[in-house]
Amino acid sequence: MVLLRRSVLLRYLMLSAMLALLLFISSFWLPQGGVTECGSPWQPCLSFYHQTPEPPLAPGVWAEPDGAPPLLQECPGQSFQAWRLLHHLKSSLTDADDVLLEPYLQSWDQLLHFMESLGTMVSFFSQKVKEKVVLIEELSLKHSTEAHGKRSPADHSGLKQGAYRSVRSMAEAELKAGVVDFSRRTDSGCRTLLRLHRSLLWLKLMLEGLVEGPDADGRYKTPGELSRDAYKVALAPHHPWFLRQAAEFVFLALPDRRYFLQLVCVQSQQEATPVLHVIIRALTLVHTQTQRILAEHEMLELP
Repeated sequence: MVLLRRSVLLRYLMLSAMLALLLFISSFWLPQGGVTECGSPWQPCLSFYHQTPEPPLAPGVWAEPDGAPPLLQECPGQSFQAWRLLHHLKSSLTDADDVLLEPYLQSWDQLLHFMESLGTMVSFFSQKVKEKVVLIEELSLKHSTEAHGKRSPADHSGLKQGAYRSVRSMAEAELKAGVVDFSRRTDSGCRTLLRLHRSLLWLKLMLEGLVEGPDADGRYKTPGELSRDAYKVALAPHHPWFLRQAAEFVFLALPDRRYFLQLVCVQSQQEATPVLHVIIRALTLVHTQTQRILAEHEMLELP
C-alpha cells in the first residue's frame, strides 16, 4: 500500500514538473496568433473568427422571471461569488454598443477566483490570465498619468475615463497611437484583450457543457472532458504544440462535477441548470459585444 501511494505521488509530481516546464518555456513565446494551418484535431478550421458581427443582444435576455427569487446569492466560505460575476458582467454593458473595461476586468477577477478554486494545476494557467488583466490596468494607468499627471499606483482612474474607459475607446486610441501591430506581437491593450476574449469563450463553452444532459447511457461528461472540448474550439487553434500538451495535464487534474456545482452554491444538476443559464447568458452578451467591436477594427487575429 505504501509503495502504491509513493508510485501515485511520484506520478503526480512528474506531471506537475512537466507542466511547470512546459509553461515556463511557453512564457517566452505565447503568440496565440491567428487561426493557421487548420485541419488537425487540435487545429479545427473555424469560421467563428470570420463571421459577420451578430446584431446586438438585448440585456433583458439575462433577466430572471418577474417575481422570482434571486438565483445567484452569496456562497459562504469561498472567494468565487457567482452573483458578483453577474453584477460586473452586467455593469460592463452599461454603455450601448460598447463594453466598459473596469467592470469587464472586475469580471475577470471573479473568473480567476473560479479558476484558482479548481486546484494547483489550473493556477498555472490562471496566472497567465492574471498577467493580462494587470497589463491592461497598467496601460490605463500609464495613459492617465501621461494625460493628467502623477497618479498613485492603486489609482484606476484610467479605466473610468479616457482612452481605456471601454473596449471601443481603447481600440480607437491604440490604433490612432500606432501601438497595435497587425504583423508582429506587441504588448498593446487590444492584443491583450483578444487573449482574454478567447479565454472567456473557453469558460463559457465549458459552463454550457455543464448544463447539457446525460448521453444515451445516462452518463454526464466530466468537467475534464468538457474543458477539453471547449479548449479545442476556443484556445487550442491559437496555442503552440507544447502548450496544448500542458493543457491535457490540467484537464486530467480537474475535480469532479459535484465540486463545480458547489462553486455556484447548488447541490444537484437540477438546481445548477437555471443558475448556470443566467451566468452563461451574461457571458454570451459580453463576449458577443466584445467580438463585434474587435471585428469592426479587424482585430480578431492580432499576432
